[in-house]
Amino acid sequence: MSSPCTVCSQSSAHQPTRAKLRPWVMGACVLALAACGAKDTPPAAAGKAPPPATVGVVTVTDQAVALQTELPGRVSPVRVAQVRARVSGVVLKRLFREGSEVKAGQLLYQIDAATYRATFDSTQASVAKAQANLEQASALVTRNQPLVQANAISAQDFATLVTAQKQAAADLASAQAAAKSAQINLDYASVTAPISGRIGQSLVTEGALVSQTEATPLALIQQTDTVYVNFTQSSAEVLRLRKAAKQGRNKNDGAVPVRVVLEDGTELQRPGKLLFADLTVDATSGQITLRAEVPNGDGLLLPGQYVRVRLSQSELPSAVLLPQQAVTRTGQGDTVLVVGDDGKPVPRPVTVGGNQNNQWIILSGLKKGEQVIVDGFQKMMVPGMPVKTVPWTGAPAAGSPGPAASAPAASASSPASAPAAAAK
Repeated sequence: MSSPCTVCSQSSAHQPTRAKLRPWVMGACVLALAACGAKDTPPAAAGKAPPPATVGVVTVTDQAVALQTELPGRVSPVRVAQVRARVSGVVLKRLFREGSEVKAGQLLYQIDAATYRATFDSTQASVAKAQANLEQASALVTRNQPLVQANAISAQDFATLVTAQKQAAADLASAQAAAKSAQINLDYASVTAPISGRIGQSLVTEGALVSQTEATPLALIQQTDTVYVNFTQSSAEVLRLRKAAKQGRNKNDGAVPVRVVLEDGTELQRPGKLLFADLTVDATSGQITLRAEVPNGDGLLLPGQYVRVRLSQSELPSAVLLPQQAVTRTGQGDTVLVVGDDGKPVPRPVTVGGNQNNQWIILSGLKKGEQVIVDGFQKMMVPGMPVKTVPWTGAPAAGSPGPAASAPAASASSPASAPAAAAK
């Protein structure tokens, strides 16, 4: 029997080794092909540049800005009248609705007036009697006047008649005064409003006994169509305020305008005016009590209510107003982001001079016509990249979670944050 071929035997012996090497060879080929394909791919296919971020901006404009001071104040009515009992008696009726507007002279309470009416009737009778006595005495004087001239009666008798006439006249005057007093007491039994205004809670009810000697309080009437707002300020600030008003730097014919802010943060539409009457300096605190007169036709201000008073003490001829979210305030200073000519945001230091109506007053650092970023900081992922500007309308830009000026603006102005942003 012939032996197997040597070549065939060697080939059969190496078949397991080839089977083991085949997967490694195929893997190496795949990696080589992938590397060649990556080299042939153009750079543009690897990734596209992100579109410019859309930010809301405001254009810098110079304008005259009033420097305002906000102080706490308290509302008080212009006129207050306490309705009190002026005669004693039992309250029969209450003739008004609590909390309503009343007119001067309007009937409010009716007190039992039976005794006062009887007294008045008695005094009327006394007046009639005195009137009759005076008429009789006057007739005697008239009749005896010719007789005394003819010496028919003595002069002494005629003088007695004249004296009796004068006494009758005096009795009549006394009776009339008593009748007038009785009439007043009778009128006081009908309690009327001394002034026009809003009446509060009734302090007595029907059947209550009120006293003239104690002047029992019945109700309180306050005029609130125009109210006073009392507040305090340092004497130095008041002096500066009075000088500004005297020099005519304030409008309204030298009267300093006053704005009132309610507890919910809303501002009254109609401004008030500051009154400089009755100024006194507190010796302990150096504060001066000021009073402003504010229209209150809508009745939003109530006596005793605490409010905030915005006082325009002077006026800057040229300043810039920016929304507060546009300014980043740190211990190193105040900055804003200004869009340059190349469309890239650039940090700019500014000087803040105060706030007015949720806006910062910028005294320096900006030029007219520049665009300041107000909204859209969160979308500026890579510092130094151009941005697309749209006018800021007060609402957050599309896709912006809300105003957060401080942190994003700081990261945009810091070069160290660029690698982290690029890594994201």
